[in-house]
Amino acid sequence: MKIAVSGKGGVGKTLLASLLAREFADSGYSVLAIDADPDANLAASLGLPHPEKIIPISEMKELIAERTGTKAGQSGIYFKLNPKVDDLPEKYWQQLDGIKLMVMGQIKKGGGGCYCPENVLLRALINHLLLSRNEVVIMDMAAGIEHLGRATASAVDKLIVVVEPGRRSLETARTIKRLAEDIGLKNIAIVGNKIRQESDREFLISSLPSFEFLGFIPYDQAIVDADLANQPVATASQKVVSAVRKIFSKLVPVTQQSRLN
Repeated sequence: MKIAVSGKGGVGKTLLASLLAREFADSGYSVLAIDADPDANLAASLGLPHPEKIIPISEMKELIAERTGTKAGQSGIYFKLNPKVDDLPEKYWQQLDGIKLMVMGQIKKGGGGCYCPENVLLRALINHLLLSRNEVVIMDMAAGIEHLGRATASAVDKLIVVVEPGRRSLETARTIKRLAEDIGLKNIAIVGNKIRQESDREFLISSLPSFEFLGFIPYDQAIVDADLANQPVATASQKVVSAVRKIFSKLVPVTQQSRLN
């Protein structure tokens, strides 16, 4: 089971990723959560102690140099395009209450996709995690699909785009869908977040008629308060947890059927 979560910044994708990871873990699955958002907050949302001390893989210069055959801190013309990565998860993941977490860091952007050692290592590692691991993998991504390629897209059982009632959020969702379909990823669904009233729900459904909706998460000030107090948001609101549990119940048969087929 491989699930990617994307959406515009601030819509609540990290909240959804952390709660889904907890639901899978509590149901007996082996869970690997991947923080692939440049604004890495998944560790804090899951409640890991001292999340600020976690170094993203993209910032591990010596590791990148060792695996790609370059020199730390220096750019080179020649480096390995297929670095060894299968031993990295056990070395660099963090664990808490049955959930393993890896923080990727930011993929560099530039002309032609920036074929640099950092990007090569990150892509190789994500390919390994999505294609070769048996855990449930839940990846919290930025407002795009930079971490996914055509090979990894085939392994993603569901791309969930989180939206809130707002035009910019909807435009981001449409852009993500277009980019995902360009690489062959068509199993896309929407989760509406920060729903205050029925009209918010109706607005999202009417604005995204071509999307599948997995569910809706109510707005709860307790989530905001927990975030401001630097407390785990995953346990801050029972009504939010209940909403995500319903989404989880829809995902499980979908991913199992995808694997069987």
